[in-house]
Amino acid sequence: MEYKIVFSDIDGTLLNKERELSPLTLEVIQKLQKEIPVVLISSRMPAAMRHLQEQLHIGHQPLICYNGGLIIADDEIISSTEIPLPILQEIELANRQVDCHVSLYHSDDWYAPEYDQWAQREENNTKVTPTVLSNREVLEKWKKESKGAHKVMCMGEAEKIDRISDHLFHNFGKQLHLYRSKDTYLEVANKEVSKLTAIKILLDRHFHLSLKEAVAFGDNYNDYEMLKAVGMGVAVGNAKPEILEIAREVTHHGKEDGVAKSIRKLFGMG
Repeated sequence: MEYKIVFSDIDGTLLNKERELSPLTLEVIQKLQKEIPVVLISSRMPAAMRHLQEQLHIGHQPLICYNGGLIIADDEIISSTEIPLPILQEIELANRQVDCHVSLYHSDDWYAPEYDQWAQREENNTKVTPTVLSNREVLEKWKKESKGAHKVMCMGEAEKIDRISDHLFHNFGKQLHLYRSKDTYLEVANKEVSKLTAIKILLDRHFHLSLKEAVAFGDNYNDYEMLKAVGMGVAVGNAKPEILEIAREVTHHGKEDGVAKSIRKLFGMG
């Protein structure tokens, strides 16, 4: 099969142990992108992805952000799916009993309730600085602006995340995707979207390619549908067991240039 496009997750997949793009990854993707589109696909916000795009020389390509909740192509939003305000208000209310860190995201806006260890860690990981504003104040602001959230990130001790996760699952299991990326992290998105729904939109509207012509790289639960559906779903060696099980191929660890090494093999780059 001749593959004509590459989609890659970022965290746990594309970055090295310093959470940066390694020299080999830069070399391989900068070379590949001259012939084959390379699209970043992540739970990250756009501002946390653009600097990576620029380093890879793919700033002209679309971005799939927030696990498919926001798709940007040619500097225009072509798809946006938010978590509705009434659900956000319920999350804020429930968290008064749990007291974990709840960050709220919309497009390029990241609101953290305080600049604590969780906000500092995310800033270090993504190179983006949050605006400090309480959840209640953000929701009041968004009510006036008729906005919802592209993503909610709950961070805290595992026991607190267990509690908020159980509450959301029992009350909003049909409306929300709940991704437990770590014991201490819970990513929340609208259930109408996933990385796969976003890929389908881009392939159909922008690239005019089929799923079977696509290669995708990932490591975590939010990559499951994407890896299973594309022509070549590749898991990095550190992927979750469920992801390793459904991947067409397994490459090296994400921190050991797994994506770059797999690309060289798939596209005959030596």
